[in-house]
Parts: sequence; structure tokens; C-alpha cells
Amino acid sequence: MGRFGKILKALEVPHAPGLTYTQLFLNNDDLVPVPAINRTWAGINFIAFWIADSFNVNTWMIVSSMVLSGLSWWQAWICVWIGYGVVAPFIVLNARPGAIFHVTFPVVARTSFGVYGSLWCTFNRGAMACIWYGVQAWIGGTCVKVMLRAMWPILANHLPESSGTNSRDFLCFFLFWLISLPAIWFPIHQIRHLFTLKSIVTPVAGITFFIWCIVKAKGVGPIIKRPSTIHGTEMSWTMVASLMSCISNMATLVTNAPDFASRAKTPAAALWPQLISVPLGFSLVSFVGIIVSSSSEAIYGEAIWSPIDLLGRFLDDSPSGATRFGVWYIAFSFIIAQLGTNISANSISAGLTSAEVAMSQRSLALVMLPWNLLKSSNSFTSYLSAYSVFLSSIAGVMITEYYVIRRGHYRVADLYSSNKDGWYYYTYGINFRAYAAYISGILINVVGFAGATGRTVPIAATRIYQMSFFTGFGVSALIYYLLNRLFPVPGSNPGKFEEVDLSNYNYEPGHEEEGGSDLASIDSKTEREKEKVA
Repeated sequence: MGRFGKILKALEVPHAPGLTYTQLFLNNDDLVPVPAINRTWAGINFIAFWIADSFNVNTWMIVSSMVLSGLSWWQAWICVWIGYGVVAPFIVLNARPGAIFHVTFPVVARTSFGVYGSLWCTFNRGAMACIWYGVQAWIGGTCVKVMLRAMWPILANHLPESSGTNSRDFLCFFLFWLISLPAIWFPIHQIRHLFTLKSIVTPVAGITFFIWCIVKAKGVGPIIKRPSTIHGTEMSWTMVASLMSCISNMATLVTNAPDFASRAKTPAAALWPQLISVPLGFSLVSFVGIIVSSSSEAIYGEAIWSPIDLLGRFLDDSPSGATRFGVWYIAFSFIIAQLGTNISANSISAGLTSAEVAMSQRSLALVMLPWNLLKSSNSFTSYLSAYSVFLSSIAGVMITEYYVIRRGHYRVADLYSSNKDGWYYYTYGINFRAYAAYISGILINVVGFAGATGRTVPIAATRIYQMSFFTGFGVSALIYYLLNRLFPVPGSNPGKFEEVDLSNYNYEPGHEEEGGSDLASIDSKTEREKEKVA
């Protein structure tokens, strides 16, 4: 074996000897159903997860873009409540297969797109996760910068202006990237402890920041009393775009909701805790962000919408030791916040995806220049909207498949089988119905997307694009349903809705059948169970 072959061997995930690449693609430790011993997420863990996920700089930036667009603070807050309240059921709906059958997003996608067709979905989600990982890591780097500034002088700049950044900011970005590395080694069933820690540390820091700013400003500031600067139709569509930015922000977690739900102790643990904690957590954090920014206007004469920028202002003009320590603690808490968010929304999804596509997420985060996406709130919001177009179309197909087409009926063994008579083999392993629906969900938003880039397009196309998550989801779901009515697939329209595995597949490590690989055992068991059902 040459040097290159040895490198590839070292990068392979653990697997039984003698398996082909097709078998490795279909079945490895990251893809098989989660064994009972690793189903450790109780309802409180999902609550802690969403509290932790809501406390991050990104949540503040979204609500700031709403107020900057002309809405009053209470109108922006209503948009936050509605946006996250609407997206929570989508998370719960798509999480359900994971909670019932203990499989992750790359495997759930096989039920609708096919055992091979799902590769594009997982690649798409993984690529988006890499981009988003870089953005969140850059924001985390700004937290590192403020924390270090509270202790040491600022570094000099040695990068050219054309780079779009400077030595200090890039070094802090790299440090955050480095800090993140140890956390990615923990499996999902263990990483819940990080979210529990974050759900304690970050709210304490947020409340401290909230009280500190009110005391420093001697009140809540002028933004609370300021009315909206837009009215009529313009205000209505601005509110629609604002609540859609909340939904778009969650499009990643809607898509890969099965990843965490697969670790749930019971299906109920992934239901009500998520349905309630998502809108509640994000709305409370957004309210804190509004009040803090309003107080900043009373202190400095201008609203500072980024909490990190505001902490940086606290360090100007020879601050006291107490101020430095306060800034250090809050910045440190935001580092934990960004770390937890990046792990939950990006690292885990890309990590599970990489079991199939072997992407190097951390390297891409370094080379994608994420600071350019955060130069203004408008570019940031535009990115969120474009991001959701692709993922909402995938989610539309997946949810329709589970609840409408096969109505909860699964053949888990077929998810790991390349047999042509398997439910999920479709046509050469690809379900062209799903791809037709997926592309349709994207196409309806293409013209509006062109308008968002500066081109002149009809106003109707702009309105459709402003609701891109719903239009993408709705069109893909409708087309997928119609195509399945015209061209039925095995197992479709089974009658009543019933969540049952017709293959009775049960994976427990160390209990594979003797005389063959894991995949061979699955295939043989599939054939026996098919004979029983027939």
C-alpha cells in the first residue's frame, strides 16, 4: 500500500473488514440505528439544547435587522414570536422518524430520495453546514477578540486591506476555530452535557448584560418609545420578510432534526419540549437584545445592535478593573454560546454527512471568507433567505413522504440494502419523483432570488421569494404527493397512519449474525421478513 493509500486508510471510519465501498456507503457506525444504550436525551436535554441554541449572537443580529428595516421594537418582537412559533412544528414533524426509528438525517433522506439519491441531500446539507460553520466561527472569533482585549493590548495589523479583515480579527477567528476542535470529538449522546452547561452559563451572562446596560443607561433607552418608520403595505411585507428570516435561520435544524431526535429516550422527549422551548427561548433572547441595544443608544448616542461591538465600547476610555472583568465574563459566555450553536447546527450535521461524503468542514471554514457575509445586516438576511430555499424543498419532500405517502410505515432494513426490490431502491437507487419535487421547490424561487441580487424582476416574484421557506416547502410537498399518486411506489397508501417497522429490524452492536458482514446480515434478514409480510 502506497503512502496515499495509507492516508486514505487512516481517514476511513471504523468498519468490519472485507466490506465493499457500496457497503460502507450504506452501513457504518454513524448511519446504523442508534442502539438503546446511546438513546440518552430526555425532555430536559432538548429544553437545555434549545435554550443553549437560542443564546447566540446570531439571534441578536436577526432582530436588529428587523428594527433597522423600519419596524418598531414590538413589531419586531411579534415577528420573532410568530417566526419561531411557526417553525417549531416543522422541527417536530421532521424529527419524528428519528425519534421513532432512531435513524439520523442521512438515513431518513433515503426513504424519500433513495439509498443513492439521498447523497445529494446530505452533500447539500453538509456544504451548507460548512458555510454556516464558518460564519458562526467568525462571530465566535469576535467574542474571543473582546475577551482578549479585556486582558491584553490589541495586536497590530499585517494583512492587506484587500483581504477584507486584519491580523487581529483573523487570529481570533483561528483561535475560536482551534477551541472548537476538542468539542467535535464527542458523540451526540455525550455532547448533551455541553448544551446543559451552555444553558446555565449563557442565560446568566445575558441577564447580567441586560441589567448592566439598563443601569448604565438609567433606563431602557429611546428605541422602546420609537414608532415604526414604515406603514401600510410596506410595513406588512417587511414584517413577512422579518418573520421569514427567523424561519430561514432554523432551516438547517428543520432539515437535520432527526439527528438529535434519534438519541431521544422516548418519542415524547422530542415532541413537546421542542415545540415549546423553540419560540420561548428565541423570543426571550431577542427581547434582551432589543433592550440592550436600546440602552446603548442612551449611553453612546447611537444604537449598537451587535452585543460584541457594545462590549468593545465598554472597554474604551480606560475602563475599571470591574468593567474589564464583566466584559471578559460576558465575552467568554458568548464564546461558549457560539461553540454550542456551531456544534448543534453545523458540526453534527456535517459530521454525520461526512460519513458519506467525507467533507472537511473545518478547513472550508478557514477559506470561505465568512466575514464578507457579515458586512451588513442586509447581506446577512439575504444569505439566510437563499439558504432556506434548498433546505425547505428537501424538508417538504421528507415530511410528505413520512406522513402522507407511507404514513409512518418503514422498512428500516431496506435503508441499508441495495437490493432492487427494496422499498428505497426506486430506480437505480434514486427516486426521481423526489428530485422532480425538490427542483420544483427551488425553481419557484429562482426569479425572486435574482431580484434579491439586484436584478429587476416582477413584484410577484419578489413576494414569492420573501416567503421562500413556505413556497419551497409547499411546492415540493405538493409535487411529490401528486407524482406518487400518478406513479405509486411500494408501500405507499398503506391505509391508516401507523409508525411501524415492517422489517422488524433491530440493530444492537455485537449481535450481528455470524457468517457475513453487517450489510449481509441486514440483507438476509430483509429477505426473510419480506417473505413473512407477503
